[in-house]
Amino acid sequence: MAEAIGARFTGAVSSSIPKSRLFTFSNQFPTSPSSISLPPFCSKKRTGLKTSCATADAASTEKSNHEEEVMSVDNLHRFVDLNIGKWNGSFYQFDATANLLQNVTTKLSASSYGEDELISLIQTLYIKQPPSSTSIAGQEKEPEWTEYKIKETNMFTVDKYQQIGFFPKERAFSLRYQMAGMLETVLRAGVLGEDDTGEENPRNLKIPSRRPSVVCENCLYSLHKDRRIRAFHILDPKGVVDMLLLFIEDRGNEAPLISSISDLQGSTDRLSPFLGRWEGHSVTRRSGVYGATIAEADTVAILEIDAEGKLIQDINSTSKGSTATSNVRWTGSRTDNLVTFDGGYDMTLLPGGIYMGCPSDVSKNVAKSQSFHLELCWLESPDRRQRLVRTYDWHGLAVSSTYFYEVKV
Repeated sequence: MAEAIGARFTGAVSSSIPKSRLFTFSNQFPTSPSSISLPPFCSKKRTGLKTSCATADAASTEKSNHEEEVMSVDNLHRFVDLNIGKWNGSFYQFDATANLLQNVTTKLSASSYGEDELISLIQTLYIKQPPSSTSIAGQEKEPEWTEYKIKETNMFTVDKYQQIGFFPKERAFSLRYQMAGMLETVLRAGVLGEDDTGEENPRNLKIPSRRPSVVCENCLYSLHKDRRIRAFHILDPKGVVDMLLLFIEDRGNEAPLISSISDLQGSTDRLSPFLGRWEGHSVTRRSGVYGATIAEADTVAILEIDAEGKLIQDINSTSKGSTATSNVRWTGSRTDNLVTFDGGYDMTLLPGGIYMGCPSDVSKNVAKSQSFHLELCWLESPDRRQRLVRTYDWHGLAVSSTYFYEVKV
């Protein structure tokens, strides 16, 4: 999934922020967690993930008895096995307010080579090109496909570069990219095709920033089918959402079951399915320089609309082995398919029972040396949903990933 990260990259978040507060994505990670001052994952005074702060806070204050390697050889093999196969599907580009910008047909072929700790995942992405504007009228041509080789995933890259947060049992993972080259290629080849002149800003096509501050992938697998959703948050150099991208893919040799965004539309009211009381369980895995401790919690999330039309969200979390329950409450408002909670956290409602969460402006977190969260939620059926949350510190290093499975009651 991930491209190998190259040389050190620094993205300026805001000209008003001192240089010491800028995002710094570097291969030269600190040698120990204590060399970074990690703030609490959540407080009422700061922007935080609405539905996971209590759990993340528990993970930061209670050390689990269960520790394991960040990515063991066994887990690497399981990660490779999870991804191997032929994937057919579609790629969707949305802006921060859930407007669909582009839809591209894709295929992905994934295989492996090597054994034990030397195993590597190799992937090739195929992007269907549109007909050329110079095509001869009345002459049908076979579809053209652009081939893109994705950098290998192996024991060296998973921790140092991709910072993978992997949940083998739950079949979910988070990882980071440093640049958006693969995603730009999908858009150029799938929208412009042979007519691409290589312009930096082609007309009628929004290209990802060449210097993104964050490129994060969250992936959830279906509970019922051999299907997955890979969601990408791309933040521009100032820490604001540049675009939201989705791959929705089925594994197998058959033609994709999803051919256009209309297949996902369903109800035009994208908020109602998420309203109500959701009870479930969360697993948090801290990663990279922060170690590999695991924390679990039982969670209750309630999302309601009050008499004044405001959104109220209550989050209750009880850590495993504890009787104490923490509570966090948010209030927010909705404009079309964008929900904004007080404190500056946005929830973008996408088709197909999907939403993606992100701070409105990450630079504000960076200026205060606060962590921030990127979230993918997939409501695959009316009463079941999965969520995956990626937490970063203000340096841009992945602190943890948290997986939620919840049932509507």
